[in-house]
Amino acid sequence: MLKGLVSILSRLPLRVHHAFADWLIYPLMMYVVRYRRRLVAKNLRLSFPDKTEAERKQIARDFYHQFCYTIVETVYGYRMTDEEMKERVVFEGMDEVNQLVDAAGGGLFMLAHFGNWEWMASVQQWVSPGVTELNVYRRLKSEAMDKLMLDIRSKRGGACVEKQRILRELVRYRAEKKPVTVGLLSDQKPRPEVTRTWTTFLHQETGFLDGAEVLGKKFGYPVFYLYITREERGRYHVQMQTIAADPKNTAEGEITETYARLLEQNIQEQPHLWLWTHNRWKWKKKINEL
Repeated sequence: MLKGLVSILSRLPLRVHHAFADWLIYPLMMYVVRYRRRLVAKNLRLSFPDKTEAERKQIARDFYHQFCYTIVETVYGYRMTDEEMKERVVFEGMDEVNQLVDAAGGGLFMLAHFGNWEWMASVQQWVSPGVTELNVYRRLKSEAMDKLMLDIRSKRGGACVEKQRILRELVRYRAEKKPVTVGLLSDQKPRPEVTRTWTTFLHQETGFLDGAEVLGKKFGYPVFYLYITREERGRYHVQMQTIAADPKNTAEGEITETYARLLEQNIQEQPHLWLWTHNRWKWKKKINEL
């Protein structure tokens, strides 16, 4: 039933989806449900102490609009053609990416919950022919929603792999000599007891996932950051930035630290595009570790 509803709604023009987001979903989320508004206000206050309260409130309003756009754009993307997707999400710098990936037999794409992250799987359309895109994901609690999101995320030809299986999959692809790239949402919060990389991020001590760094060093795959800019509603530009062409020759924590700095710059340029409803700083570094 859920899949059928999404299939029907996805037939509507994108301008209708955006209007639906602005005039129905946004007011409900912002003023009726008040979805995580206190958390958003807290995150913005701590992340931008130099901004005025009025400026932070404007970022919050812009963020909720973008959050609603991401929802409806994801629905619209269910039936979007590859040609339209390639017009709406443009990846720049893919020549260098493909050269490094082809030479190493694989590559790692670090991205964040920024802009419309669901559309970023369309990078599969920009990599060299024959390269498989794997996207690491966490299973959703709702079985119906999980199946729907897997269907949506695999529309561009990539495959979704659960976090605990990615290492085995990469070993298999390496053994079969099949080139592969991996998309990793690396801005989620790791539990403090397993966090190896801590850094100051948006004025706060922050732990980061280092899966991309571990995999890059193990397999020798180059690591890239997807620097996302929203040009207008429903149109994104992605600048592919090389974090490490040769991860095995990087210092411990260097790749993860570079990712944190690039993401921080990305957020500072367009703060409303990041997912501020995420309780990113729920866990703190233990005092005796500082």
